[in-house]
Amino acid sequence: MEFALSESQAMIRDMVREFAEKEVRPVAAQHDREHSFPEATTKRMGELGLLGITVPERYGGPGADYVSFALVAEELAHACASHSVIFGANASLTVSPILNWGSEQQKEAWLPDLATGAKLGCYALTEPEAGSDAGSLRTTARREGDEYVVDGQKVYISNGAVADVCILFARTDPGSTDARGVSAFIVDTASDGFSVGKNEHKLGLNASYTNQLFFEGLRVPAENRIGAEGDGFKVAMSTLDTGRIMAAAGSTGIARAAFEDSVAYARERQQFGKPIAANQAIQWKLADMDVGIEAGRNLYLKAAWLKDQGQPHTHAASRAKLFASEMAMKATVEGVQIHGGNGYTKDYAVERYMRDIKIFEIFEGTSEIQRLVIARHVLGA
Repeated sequence: MEFALSESQAMIRDMVREFAEKEVRPVAAQHDREHSFPEATTKRMGELGLLGITVPERYGGPGADYVSFALVAEELAHACASHSVIFGANASLTVSPILNWGSEQQKEAWLPDLATGAKLGCYALTEPEAGSDAGSLRTTARREGDEYVVDGQKVYISNGAVADVCILFARTDPGSTDARGVSAFIVDTASDGFSVGKNEHKLGLNASYTNQLFFEGLRVPAENRIGAEGDGFKVAMSTLDTGRIMAAAGSTGIARAAFEDSVAYARERQQFGKPIAANQAIQWKLADMDVGIEAGRNLYLKAAWLKDQGQPHTHAASRAKLFASEMAMKATVEGVQIHGGNGYTKDYAVERYMRDIKIFEIFEGTSEIQRLVIARHVLGA
């Protein structure tokens, strides 16, 4: 079995690593403190082709594979988790539904700008009463001639305040109460009837905007519907499979950052006349972190490889997301512990890693939902 990356995959990883270290890491703490969106580095991600990494060349993208996509997510998160989420909201959650389910007309109309960062996207599924139970959403899309009229509300939408394009899920069958009545749409956020709520004040990911979205008589052309009426839940779930690969890769990147900072600190910090790295208690923490990071990377790479091969990857993506996010949560907590009192201050980045990682156990499907998905595969349900 070949475990090595291809030449092109390694080149993409190395290019993103250099960009992240030189341009993203130096501004990460400031954007976190200020809760400010990183416009300059987001623009650079577009210029480098990252925001549409898997978009084929004929639509203006680099046409890379999903292994490369996942490597980008890890390298960005290693420098700043917010940048990885901004990337994922566009390159995965917005691009994937159009690329995998859209018509040729839709691909030609929307993908070029999304691929270059000329436009940013968001993915609007979650509602106040529809989180893990995504099929119970209440936002409606009523057909009127060649348009749909949308009314409703979405919550916790990454990129919501800065998005030009919104992948929207709404109920088109007023008689349905489950996922079978849901459809997906491409929405221009400049349309009348589309409005954005405040930026949520979050525990972490402070440079990634998260917003409520409101729809009041929003008119969407019928040609902007993705797939057939009632296909929305299929579109949503297949897109989340890709998002879970992104989340697993991002988790691995955050864990790697906490690990590397902890190794460096443990070598330098002196207690009782020796570096704390000489203590077995510290060594065991570092050993566990090292094993977890390697396992997380292998899990997300396998899921991405399966997707590239056109093979079923739902089970693999859930396993990767579940393991990597929980592994990284533990790694960042241990990183703070290794740093001691210094780890609890904002003078050291490890506290930011711990705040940023928590949401990775929640978004793209909570750990509990991942266990449910995995168990259904195990049991053949």
